[in-house]
Amino acid sequence: MNIANPYLHKLNPEEIKNVKLRRWVCFASLAVALTLIVAKFAAYIITDSVSVMTSLMDSAFDALASTVTLLGVIHASTPADEEHRFGHGKLEALAAMGQALFIFGSAGYLFFESIHRFVQPQLVKAAHVGIGVMLLSIILTATLIAFQRYVIRRTKSVAISADHLHYKGDLLINLSVLVALAISAYSHWPYFDPLFAMAISLALLYGGHEISKESFGILMDREMSGEDRVKIERLVRTHPDVHAMHDLRTRYSGRQSFIEFHLELDGNMTLSRTHEITEEIEMILYREFPQSEVLIHQEPAGLDDHRLDTTIKASTP
Repeated sequence: MNIANPYLHKLNPEEIKNVKLRRWVCFASLAVALTLIVAKFAAYIITDSVSVMTSLMDSAFDALASTVTLLGVIHASTPADEEHRFGHGKLEALAAMGQALFIFGSAGYLFFESIHRFVQPQLVKAAHVGIGVMLLSIILTATLIAFQRYVIRRTKSVAISADHLHYKGDLLINLSVLVALAISAYSHWPYFDPLFAMAISLALLYGGHEISKESFGILMDREMSGEDRVKIERLVRTHPDVHAMHDLRTRYSGRQSFIEFHLELDGNMTLSRTHEITEEIEMILYREFPQSEVLIHQEPAGLDDHRLDTTIKASTP
């Protein structure tokens, strides 16, 4: 990197606003979770419904997950320091992975509790109380989801994307519990409640899988998409002084991406001209990938040296 990315390092008003938005949506998520914990706990005590308990457990884990996400978002936005020269962006992925673990734990508990209610079925009491609480849950969750969608569109935050996916699942869970309570209110068959609870636990497991897969990819330095890699190569090769490029490596760290490659230039070119060409290519890439850091190694065209591309091709079955 010869020059700093002007889109990434310049603290313009737009980026400052995005940082504040990520924090505010995390506070909103935590506030919604805490409110629903109180309401659902009261509803569970009154109704003794396992479906309501599944929703209560989910809201409890929501509060924990939202706290982890908030801490991750706050620290992920801090700049690089002496011990973390690539920045702290992966904290968002760690926060999302923490959410996935919370989800797996709650889903497993709820699944086995549903089985227990099949063995020892119980009728739901005062279903109208639970229905009222679930309607409140649906309204608050839907409002939060809309706010999260707006923030994700502006900031591309992976941690908030994970939280958004989680709360979208919550909305479906709340709707399912509402249906279960409504059916239980007009039926004496005691198995509707645990059936819906079991289905909800399976939906939670699927949501946790999706979140963990995305987070794991970031933590393991997964490459950018094939489309983005092709775009990078096309942009670099359009420069008239570039002979070729190789060993392109990319990865994400939270919202930020890192692009690294070897650039083949005329071996008789002056060092000053090589430096100028590198800066020109960096600016081209920064315009197309404004949340990136670009690292370029210059070398004479046609040099027969060790290449990562060759090693990868040789090891690929």
